[in-house]
Amino acid sequence: MQERADRFAGLHRAHTPTIGDPFVLVLVDEVAFLTAYQSDKHLRQRTTAALATLTTQGRAVGVGVMAALQDPRKEVMTIRNLFPDKIALRLDESEQVDMVLGDGARDRGALADHISPIPELGAGVGYVRLETSPDPVRVRAAYVSDADIRQMVAEYGEAA
Repeated sequence: MQERADRFAGLHRAHTPTIGDPFVLVLVDEVAFLTAYQSDKHLRQRTTAALATLTTQGRAVGVGVMAALQDPRKEVMTIRNLFPDKIALRLDESEQVDMVLGDGARDRGALADHISPIPELGAGVGYVRLETSPDPVRVRAAYVSDADIRQMVAEYGEAA
């Protein structure tokens, strides 16, 4: 990211992906392990600093960060406000909705604490809040059960 920033300085204000400089998406699953639960304090600090740098400077040079966690408390994810777009799937408590999506999100209709824990009803349901709007939007992705996957493998898994 910093190498790109040096090359683009004074030339580009916004990144347009190319073969030579594609958009780079950094995916971090269980970011809480790296930012809060990691026993090595130095590594925990380096991770937080790197994520803060990427989230504040990366967009202009075509580097994005997507981080996922299960515990939305502020002490677990101290840099959550550096992520401009947020997604909340099923949450346990009403207070967690505002923790994830921002103050007032639940009052504006993001009822992530009401999403059903029954996979056939609640899997794939979530709320998205984009940087450009304080209003959350309910979204739904398709749910594919384990039985569906087994059936697809049985039907299509063997190459002819």
